[in-house]
Amino acid sequence: MRVLLLEDDLALSDILNDYLVHKGYEVTLCTKGEDALEQLVDSVYDFAILDVNTPTMSGLDVLKHIRNDYKSQTPIIIITAYQDTKHLKSAFELGSDDYIKKPFDLVELEQRINKLCRYFSLGTSDEIKIDTNISFFPEESLVVVDDKKIRLAQKEKEILKYFVIHSNRVISSEELLQNIWQYDEQPTDATIRVYIKNLRETLGKEKIETIRGIGYKFEQK
Repeated sequence: MRVLLLEDDLALSDILNDYLVHKGYEVTLCTKGEDALEQLVDSVYDFAILDVNTPTMSGLDVLKHIRNDYKSQTPIIIITAYQDTKHLKSAFELGSDDYIKKPFDLVELEQRINKLCRYFSLGTSDEIKIDTNISFFPEESLVVVDDKKIRLAQKEKEILKYFVIHSNRVISSEELLQNIWQYDEQPTDATIRVYIKNLRETLGKEKIETIRGIGYKFEQK
């Protein structure tokens, strides 16, 4: 699983990184909130651990932006040296999934991560065979084509999951809009076509047929 860690304390960052790598996670380290935000927007992570008190942009600011501006539901654990309830309350109001106060034992962090994984079904095997050489793992936003791993963006994953559930029938663009996007984040037809184009590049053009004037048909064997 892929994890993003935002922590500007280099000693603690090294400790947490070593722990996570030892546990089998693929870790991306950030010391600045701006870098963490860019990573979370541009890449797919199973969960993120964000420190509150980081330079320029705090972990709470990062959390606020990915939840409100980008509608990302990436699971988030907030860590902080603050002992007051004000920051704790703010973290949960902004959409944090868990909160740990420093100093904390690695055993506690392990239990928090395990709880997060159980709740969001992270790391479970959910393989969907699209073809003899193509597998789709929705929980990991991952497609494997001829043993090559390809990460999907959040909306690409959601569209593909919807196509799989409703395979071999015509799905209109309006149906995709109603079932994948919130009312206040409706994309243009051009945006949907970009997502479809990206999926075709990943799966093969023949997997998603355009039904002119109606929508799309996803072929699954």
